[in-house]
Amino acid sequence: MQTHSPSSPGSGVVLAPFRGVRYDPVRVSGLADVTSPPYDVIGPGTLDALLAASPYNVVRLILPAIELDAHAAGAVAAERLGSWLSSGVLAPDPEPALYVYEQRGPGFTQRGLIGLVGVGTGGILPHEGVMPSLVTGRRELMMATRANLEPILLVYNGGESGADSLDALDGPGAAGTGGHGGPAGPASRLVDLAADERPPLVSAVTSDGITHRLWRLTDPDELATIAADLAGRTALIADGHHRYAAYRELRSLMDGAGPWDYGLAFLVDADAYPPRLGAIHRVIPHLAPEEAARLAATAFTVEKLADVPPGDVPAAVDRLAAAGRDGTAFLLVGRPGCWLLTQPDEDQLAAAMPAEASPRWRALDASVMQELLLAQLWLIKDNERDVLISHDAGEAIRMALDADGTAVICNPMPLAAVKDVAAHGERVPRKSTSFGPKPRTGLVLRTFEP
Repeated sequence: MQTHSPSSPGSGVVLAPFRGVRYDPVRVSGLADVTSPPYDVIGPGTLDALLAASPYNVVRLILPAIELDAHAAGAVAAERLGSWLSSGVLAPDPEPALYVYEQRGPGFTQRGLIGLVGVGTGGILPHEGVMPSLVTGRRELMMATRANLEPILLVYNGGESGADSLDALDGPGAAGTGGHGGPAGPASRLVDLAADERPPLVSAVTSDGITHRLWRLTDPDELATIAADLAGRTALIADGHHRYAAYRELRSLMDGAGPWDYGLAFLVDADAYPPRLGAIHRVIPHLAPEEAARLAATAFTVEKLADVPPGDVPAAVDRLAAAGRDGTAFLLVGRPGCWLLTQPDEDQLAAAMPAEASPRWRALDASVMQELLLAQLWLIKDNERDVLISHDAGEAIRMALDADGTAVICNPMPLAAVKDVAAHGERVPRKSTSFGPKPRTGLVLRTFEP
């Protein structure tokens, strides 16, 4: 693949074609058996199911050995990747391409382009903080395997007008309809042309009922049209902040231009295919919920929900959503019950916040949870050992019950708040936003030396 170093900041989105590495359908039982969700949303039960599905499931590369340190796990993944390539289980495509990727499920369709995004340009806008140890783990895995094993998710405004990408998140298209409020831009038109009029390269239906289809774009004129269209645009990182930070760290460690100037990404026109924004919940192992509620009551209004048992997840989420319409709200769940937290004390909240934080950042539920609830009231500094995460409320509650701990169930962050924070150069606390649908891992991999 002939590439050049990404141009200077402010140059917009650079999305380069590459020789994708894909599973040989003859050598595996099926794409649904060898692909997986992204690494950071895979819970213990899902991990066991993926491992049982196939000896070649991509989870054996992206989560090679959870009990090992980053360096040792990277060596395990590198050995497996090399073995699968040499045996033909994985094989590079014959020529560089951009890949049109479609996900279609009950009530939604999402389409976009998989390619290599230029790292470090002004066209990529992060909005979420990261944990350095997690970034190190992803960087070590990339260095060991010399590969990008799963794409980050980027969203942008793909309309003909070229409006700011952040405005696309509240664009006029209805979620899942695939309709622009105005005329589609050239890149978006080519995506829909491929998906609507050309036979797919591969098609698979995963256990969640979602159909995944892939097309290759190799025509030089089409690739040039896409490059020219994206050059003046910006994209927001919707999912994959730790991986993008790892892209940047890897690039900074290398001398001169090379494959590390690019990282694997899935770019979606959010005007045509608006993303969904869900909550990310916390689990505090071994903190009894009654004690958590007692401590929280020193700065929150706390209500014991006698009518909502811990196992009734829909009822708990409904109560939380109703409370969240009036301001910050959290739900504490564990054995033996549920507690609703609302109305944080303004004086204690102000004292807990970093002095340099803006009012918009201080108003976020995620900031209140991190700075007041966790740090001040529970004396827990946010970290991946003491503060576990889950994208699913039911899973978070099960994790808390199993650990005799407390689940903190949260409301989704409003899209307008994400836009406002990112537009002013700030970062929401780590693991605060869950954009979806997330791309399936394993449909297309990228190696530095195909």
